Amino acid sequence: MSNRSSKERVPRIVVMGGGTGLSVMLRGLKQKPLDITAIVTVADDGGSSGILRNELQMPPPGDIRNVLTALADVEPLMSDMLSYRFPAGSGLAGHSLGNLILAAITDISGDFVTAVRELSRVFAVRGRVLPAADQAVILHAEMEDGTIVTGESKIPEANGRIKRIFLEPEHVEPLPEACEAIKEADAILIGPGSLYTSIIPNLLVPKLAEAVLSNTEAIKIFVCNVMTQPGETDDYTVSDHLQAIYDHVGHHLFDYVIVNDGEIPMQVQNFYAEKGAKPVQLDFDVVTSRGYKVIADTLVLFRRYLRHDADKLSHHIYQLVENWITRKR
Repeated sequence: MSNRSSKERVPRIVVMGGGTGLSVMLRGLKQKPLDITAIVTVADDGGSSGILRNELQMPPPGDIRNVLTALADVEPLMSDMLSYRFPAGSGLAGHSLGNLILAAITDISGDFVTAVRELSRVFAVRGRVLPAADQAVILHAEMEDGTIVTGESKIPEANGRIKRIFLEPEHVEPLPEACEAIKEADAILIGPGSLYTSIIPNLLVPKLAEAVLSNTEAIKIFVCNVMTQPGETDDYTVSDHLQAIYDHVGHHLFDYVIVNDGEIPMQVQNFYAEKGAKPVQLDFDVVTSRGYKVIADTLVLFRRYLRHDADKLSHHIYQLVENWITRKR
C-alpha cells in the first residue's frame, strides 16, 4: 500500500502565505491531527525585518517568526517572548526578539534555513516551517497607470490599482523541501493574507507553482480575506481575489473557497472604513460559475481587530481534507 493511501498516517497539509492571517489560522490547525508544512513568503522589506534584511543580508524573518510562534508548543510566556518588540533603545527600538534570535542563529550557522529549523526544534513547533526561498526577494508591482513600485512595504502606499506583481530575481529557486512537501501533500491551502504581498509572491516562485499544479491528487483550498486591504484589494470581491491569482499563475488552482458570510457589526465596519477597508463581498454566482465550490460560514471574531475564528476555520478545513481523502481511497 502506498504512503498516500495509508489509513494510519495523518493527512499532510501544506499551507502557503504570510502575515497575521496565516498565523491566526495555524493556531487552529495545529490542534488538529494534521502533518503541517507552512511555506512562508520572503518578500517583506519593512520594519524590523527590513532592517535585518538590509544590514545582515538575510531573508526577512518577520513572517517566519510569526508562523513559528503560532505553531510553537510552549508556554504562553515563551511565545510572547518571541513576539516581544522592544519599545525603546538605540538600535533596538522596533525589533522583535524573535527576529533577533533568528538573525543570531543565521549568523552563527551561516544559513537562514538552518536557523529556522533550529528555532523550530527549541520551541517544539508542530510541523515544519520553510521559507519559500533561501534568499530574500524584491517584490515589484506594475500599476494600471504603468508605473512600477518597488518594495513590499511600498506597494500598498502607492494607492493605485495593481495590474501585476513580479519578483526579482525572476527565477528564484525554492527550497527542495518545499517542493517535495507540496508534491506529497494531501491538501494545499493558500491564504488568508495580503493578496499581492503575501499570497501571490509564493506562487511566482516558478517551481513552487509547478509543484502545486503537478499534484493532482491533493485538495486545493483558498481561504479568502474577510476585509479588503487599502492599496492592494480596494473594492475586491471574492471572485476578484481568485481572478488575480489566476492572472498571475495562468491556471485554475482551487477546488474550494472558504469565505466569511457572517454579519460584521456596523460599528466594526465603521472602524475599518476609517482605514479604507470594507468587508469582502461574496459574489456567489460568479465564483461558482467559474468552477469553485464555496464553503461559507460566520468565520470572524472581533476583539481589537477582526480576525478569522481559528477554531471554526480549522474545523471546516479539516472536514474538507478528511472527506477528500475518504473519497480518494
